[in-house]
Amino acid sequence: MSGARTRGRVGLGSASERGAASVLAVGIVGATLSLVAVVVPLGGFSVASQRATGAADAAALAAADARSGAVAGVPCELAARVAARNGAALAGCEVDGAVASVTVVVSALAGELRARARAGPAGWDP
Repeated sequence: MSGARTRGRVGLGSASERGAASVLAVGIVGATLSLVAVVVPLGGFSVASQRATGAADAAALAAADARSGAVAGVPCELAARVAARNGAALAGCEVDGAVASVTVVVSALAGELRARARAGPAGWDP
C-alpha cells in the first residue's frame, strides 16, 4: 500500500477557527439582551399609558354620574376615589353643566403620564 491514512479531525473549519462559535454565541446573547433592554421599558410605558387612559375614563364617568344624580356623591370626590382605585391620582376635575372633565396622573418608569377624559350626556355641548 502506497499511501498512509491520515487521522485527524473531521470537520469543515481549520484550527484557526477554534472558538468562533463561542464568539458568535456571546454576540447573539448580547444582541438579545440589548433588544430586551429596549422592548421591556416600551411595554411598561404602554401598560402605564393604558392604565392612565382607563382611570381617566372611569373617573370622568363617575363624576358625570354623580352630577346627574345617577349615583350619590360629590362629583370630583367620587372621581378621585375611582381614579385611586385604578392606580392613578386625580390631577384636575371640572364639572360644567352635565359634563365632567378630569385629568389623572399615573407613575411610569421614569416619570408620570397624564390622561384626560370627558363624560356627559350624548349631544351635550356647553
